[in-house]
Amino acid sequence: MEFPLLQDIVIILGLAVLIILLFQRLKMPSILGFLITGIVAGPHGLSLIHARHEVEMLAEIGVIFLLFVIGIEFSLKGLASIKNTVILGGSLQVFGTILATAVITKILGLPWSQAVFMGFLLSLSSTAIVLKLLQAKAEITAPHGRIAVAILIFQDIIVVPMMLLTPIISGQADNIATTLLVLTAKVIGVVGVIILLARYVVPTVLTLVVKTRSKELFILTIIVLCFATAWLTSSIGLSLALGAFFAGLVISESDYSHQATANILPFREIFISFFFVSIGMLLDMGFFISHLFQVLLLTAGVILLKALVISVAVVALRYPPRTVVLTAFSLFQVGEFAFLLSTVGLQYELMEDIIYQYFLAISILTMAATPFIFAQAAAISDFLVKRTLPAQVRERLERRSKAISAAVDHEVLHDHVVIIGYGINGKNVARAAKNAQIPYVIIEMNPDTVKTVRAEGEPIMYGDASQDVILQHVHVQEARVVVVAISDPDATKKIVAQIRQFSKTVYIIVRTRYVSEIEENIRLGADEIIPEEFETSIEIFTRVLKKYLVPQDQVESFINYIRSQNYEMLRSQSSLSRVVPDHLQLTIPDVTISTLPVYQGNNKIVGKSVSDSGLRKNFGVTVLAIKRGSHFETNIRPEQTIEQDDVLYVFGSPDNISALNSFLEM
Repeated sequence: MEFPLLQDIVIILGLAVLIILLFQRLKMPSILGFLITGIVAGPHGLSLIHARHEVEMLAEIGVIFLLFVIGIEFSLKGLASIKNTVILGGSLQVFGTILATAVITKILGLPWSQAVFMGFLLSLSSTAIVLKLLQAKAEITAPHGRIAVAILIFQDIIVVPMMLLTPIISGQADNIATTLLVLTAKVIGVVGVIILLARYVVPTVLTLVVKTRSKELFILTIIVLCFATAWLTSSIGLSLALGAFFAGLVISESDYSHQATANILPFREIFISFFFVSIGMLLDMGFFISHLFQVLLLTAGVILLKALVISVAVVALRYPPRTVVLTAFSLFQVGEFAFLLSTVGLQYELMEDIIYQYFLAISILTMAATPFIFAQAAAISDFLVKRTLPAQVRERLERRSKAISAAVDHEVLHDHVVIIGYGINGKNVARAAKNAQIPYVIIEMNPDTVKTVRAEGEPIMYGDASQDVILQHVHVQEARVVVVAISDPDATKKIVAQIRQFSKTVYIIVRTRYVSEIEENIRLGADEIIPEEFETSIEIFTRVLKKYLVPQDQVESFINYIRSQNYEMLRSQSSLSRVVPDHLQLTIPDVTISTLPVYQGNNKIVGKSVSDSGLRKNFGVTVLAIKRGSHFETNIRPEQTIEQDDVLYVFGSPDNISALNSFLEM
């Protein structure tokens, strides 16, 4: 039996694998790799794809999953802390870009409807590319990172109204007022149904499903909710994407939203790849080459226009010049949602073919330029600030920037303990952390436990810690210690391996049942293994406190007190801070000792001496010892050379060590 779509899928995904492998070596975003795949395989390239209609259907499913995940991640509670930045910064950037683009394109000869629609397209930036770059440099919590994320959130939300308004501005509505009223009535009706589902139906259904402990049933239920809501909105004349967004909103209000995101992401990544490939298939390379000068000129104009509008928006938020420049250099590109919106514009004839070709070329070039400009953003901003501002003004702005950064960092998890599993061991670690006033967060898979413990005020969330979305949500890359206290040996190994994908420096303590499990967990990246035969609870929280460099005499006094009370304190439901005498309260210095392996890619320090490597001068980190093979060098001299495959034992603040680790991995 002939199945042409299967052949096209193999061609698309196989070609994408080869191109993205190359792009990863060049530090280029995967989205660009899918676009190039479409260009190469499409009708203007090698014409390898024959079932174009079927590929477009797969792309539509990708759009549904994309909007569904956006809806899940849209949290009114989460936005409350940055609402001013989202609303003010986002609206200034989006509406400012729309206005400026509309005026310029109108002057160039486009009618107002098309000019405004072009403003819609250029106002959107790439959430996927920007977040990946910010995470790679550990700058999500930096001032410019927070502003960029806030503006991206506003863009992701505003794209839904843009899609609804596109048919209206196209002029295909006979009576605009009537059309707006009907559209508003439909949206209100759907929202009403969504509210009823979110409050009374979906939580009950999800609770019943989660209690079965069936991963397959949970995934199936989530997908049915997504597709059913998309079908509902489509059946009354609204878009599938809008329905998917509403379905995500329903899930976002449940305790299982993060786990739903983790399960849906693999589906989204596969299907959204077809969306970007289908976009790439539309780019005419002959047009691109023959109009190369105009494309480059327009690309430079778009970058400058967006950077200027973003700068004005950030200045309005009263941030210093360096933050203004860094934010502008983060968000200047045209984003993936612009591609989605452009397909709607084509449907309603808001874009002529030649304009669409210019749009595709400009978008792809701005995406391609982002990693390179982003990498130099700090150097460029420092150069501009130093050249244009007097020294006294710079010092005052730097003090203000540090104050803003400190205020922002206070709102997020940082230098904390991640506790995976809330059995007896997890509870004891949490109580010890609370007594020592160490910030912590708990991940648990039992829905009843999550509901009960959250009601008691504990920072707990439902999720599978072996999935990266869950680990991202608890900021595992910024934690100092992770305690894996679950009874499933296979899941424990997956979790340890996944954590090491995020951070090489976080200290991982694992609880196991048997001594035979120690070797494999250490191989996967665990730092310490505590078999159940030991005094598990005492040993784990003791090592946590030692990792925080609490003085040994204080730790021993604390342990002796617990033993003298015959573990009564650990069994008690009351807070440790009320039980433990004042003289046993723990003092925690803000320094730590970590190990950093020197791999082939760390050629920034390989072959250099300890002095020339700049570890102390640039990062405030001291090398205590070097392990080379089975030999330890503890008498470290400035001229000591760092070689490949060395293991450095370094001493410094958690922030400095994290910054060094990010520097070595770039």
